[in-house]
Amino acid sequence: VQLQASGGGLVQAGDSLRLSCVVSGRPASSYVVGWFRQAPGKEREFVSAITKNFGKTYYSDFVKGRFIISRDNAKNTVFLQMDSLKPEDTGVYFCAADQRLIQSSIWVPGDYDYWGQGTLVTVSS
Repeated sequence: VQLQASGGGLVQAGDSLRLSCVVSGRPASSYVVGWFRQAPGKEREFVSAITKNFGKTYYSDFVKGRFIISRDNAKNTVFLQMDSLKPEDTGVYFCAADQRLIQSSIWVPGDYDYWGQGTLVTVSS
């Protein structure tokens, strides 16, 4: 499977962006797909994930209420709608996928088998 992330850019605080992760090779609904971000000098951290099949969603506390993850099965794409962006949301955003991930591992970047190339989000104050 290959993942292609896009949609990043330079925005001001309070603005919105929608990131896309196109999954190719197999149906996106057959994978847990997660979004992670990495700020300069910091470790990669979990942002959000959507489970395969029924699409249960998970969010980190710092994006809950501002970001929404969704999946369009017809487009084989997972979206991350980011609203009310803050300067601390700045970083490279990666999408990742795994077919066999269990719930307790959704937050763990090392447990995902497949990764996209990342898209840069910069939020100015």
